[in-house]
This record gives sequence, structure tokens and C-alpha cells, in this order.
Amino acid sequence: MKGKGDALHRIADALERISPAPLAAPDFNLSEAFIWQTNPDRLQEITRVNRIDITMLVGIDQARDTLLANTKQFAKGLPANNVLLWGARGMGKSSLVKAVHAQVSDQIKPLILIEIQRDDLPSIGRLLALLRDMPKRFLLFCDDLSFDQDDSHYKSLKAVLDGGIAGRPENVVFYATSNRRHLMPRDMIENERSTAINPSESVEEKVSLSDRFGLWLGFHPCTQDEYLAMIRGYCDSLGLVISDDVLHAEAIEWQQTRGARSGRVAWQYVTDLAGRRGVKF
Repeated sequence: MKGKGDALHRIADALERISPAPLAAPDFNLSEAFIWQTNPDRLQEITRVNRIDITMLVGIDQARDTLLANTKQFAKGLPANNVLLWGARGMGKSSLVKAVHAQVSDQIKPLILIEIQRDDLPSIGRLLALLRDMPKRFLLFCDDLSFDQDDSHYKSLKAVLDGGIAGRPENVVFYATSNRRHLMPRDMIENERSTAINPSESVEEKVSLSDRFGLWLGFHPCTQDEYLAMIRGYCDSLGLVISDDVLHAEAIEWQQTRGARSGRVAWQYVTDLAGRRGVKF
């Protein structure tokens, strides 16, 4: 019996040595932003967030004001919704999230921004367990969220948005951006409707995910006037001096070569303009 007991102790000691150590929270006072990494689980500190000032975001006033109000509520400890920012590519969805985070942190109360990749969503329960009892408030952010056929990651996200038995931590809110309103392609929705034994139930499980976001903020393609206004705003903020005639001619030509018109295309033109002018920003 003694030999068996010793063997069990040795096995237990070996398992303890190879098992991962409990995840320790970083010092959240050292940075305002982190990226959630897995294998092993850890929060990687970001020393400088890649973002622009909220005043430089043009043509999305309603979405800006709504997201700003929701984030201020959250920072004050008041009820706040999870938010899905969806719509046209390059229209400032992720830029708005980062800009709002900066403004609310400066004006109301510091928030910790944590970015999580779509492929790491199955681990989000472990992240929430780490954050639940922390004295800080956390804005979880997933950029370019979408799901394809046979993708089960959405089930992990459902648990976060619904809260499960424990409920979503009071100190955590979740923001996501997507090009798709229902987070899955339309042809996939139609295919499931046409092939399932019970079409409504088959589609409902995935489509209903977007319904779990309390706020939907839509971003639509910009007009040419809005596109030019974006560029003028960027130029003025960065101190780039250029006449309206030259700006309009160059910006429209830039748009035509790209075959698209958006806030991203506007910023890419301004980046090129600054480089040609020898202006750093």
C-alpha cells in the first residue's frame, strides 16, 4: 500500500509540474491597453495605441455620439450595452472605438482597453474570470468579427453576451466591429434556410448572436463631399497646407485609382500627401 501511495504522490507531483501556473493579472496601472494572447494565456501590454483623435473622424456623428454616451455610462459605473459597429469597410469603426476609449479615459475615468482576436474567442471565459474581481473597468474589443460555415466560435461569444449563470462581469463591456450586420454572410444564411430540416431554427442560432448586442451602430459608404471633408479635416489637424482646388483634384484622382471612397482611403491619401511634403506625424 505504501508503494502505491508513493507512486500516486509522484504522479501528482509530475502533473503539478507540467500544468500551467495560474494566470496572474498584470499591473493595469502600467498601461491603458493590452492584447489577450493564448498558449499560454497572458495579457500583453501595449505601450502606444494606434489611433487618431476623435475630432478627426468626420461623417459619423450619430454613431460617435451614441458610442461616446454608452462608454461614458460604463465608465461612471452605470448600466451600459455591448455594442456592434457594422457596415462599410474603411469608414472608421475600429478608429471610433479607440478614439472613444481615449476621450472617456481622459475625461471621465481611466478604462483598460483589451483587444481579443476572433480566433481566441473560445478562451474568453478565462479572460473574464481574470477580470471579474479587478478594481478597474475593462473595454473588450474584437475587430473584424465574422463567422463562416461550421464556425463554432460564435458559441463562446454568446456565453459572454448572455452572461451565463455568473452573468457578464459588471466591470466589463464588449465592443465589436464587423462588415456584416448579422456577423455571417448573406449567402450562408440563405443556404442554411434552404437546406435545413427546420430552416428557422438552423439560422436562428447564428443570426441571433447579433441580437445580443444592445446597440447596433451602422456605418454607410460616404459621399464625395464627405470624403473631401475628411481629407480637409485631416490636413488641417496635421498642419498640411493645400488649396481646395489642388486637394479636390488630387483626392478625386486618388479615389479613382483605388476604386473606392472611404475614410481609410482618405487617410491613405493624406499619408501620401504628407510624405511628398516631407511632413511627419
